[in-house]
Amino acid sequence: MYPYLRLALTVFQAARAPAIAPGGATIIKTRCWPWDADPFLELNNGRHLTLFDLGRFAFGMRFGLLPVLRQRRWSLVVGGSTTQYRRRIRLFERFEILTRCLARDEKWFYFEQITLSRGKPCSAAFVRTAVVAGPKGTVPTQEVMTALGQDHWYGTLPDWASALETADRSRPWPPIDPQNSDPQGCAPQVSSSASQ
Repeated sequence: MYPYLRLALTVFQAARAPAIAPGGATIIKTRCWPWDADPFLELNNGRHLTLFDLGRFAFGMRFGLLPVLRQRRWSLVVGGSTTQYRRRIRLFERFEILTRCLARDEKWFYFEQITLSRGKPCSAAFVRTAVVAGPKGTVPTQEVMTALGQDHWYGTLPDWASALETADRSRPWPPIDPQNSDPQGCAPQVSSSASQ
């Protein structure tokens, strides 16, 4: 289940914290609870991504984005992410989530997010997000930043982030062509007849 109560607490706390600049960073503190853990009693890999959501909400509140979203009836979407897992976060272990926006282009905002326990990094994600206006689709980042009074900021992607973004753009979409029976092209052909 999505951690709605945790999200509400995160946003409540962020609303009372100082505002940050576009290239700033936020840190939230949390703990690996039983409902976050997998059968090996450590923070589940998927839960990392869910808790990274909370970090971006905290960032959005302190940056002034969430009030603009409510006012204009915009919402947020994730367009892609890549995550490194390097150190386990054990059951009941306290940890922090650092979030910073690295850069933007015409469509996407690019975030780096890191979990830290006792000052040591445990996982790191590179996340591409966008603002959307319902059926109208993606809102250009320039329009978003103008609404925030920060239209001059673009940021700069570090080399590693640029390489990840370039690699992601080279991936085919859709990833599977159901009309293609060539196993090297996509998925092998599947027979529709029932086995006897």
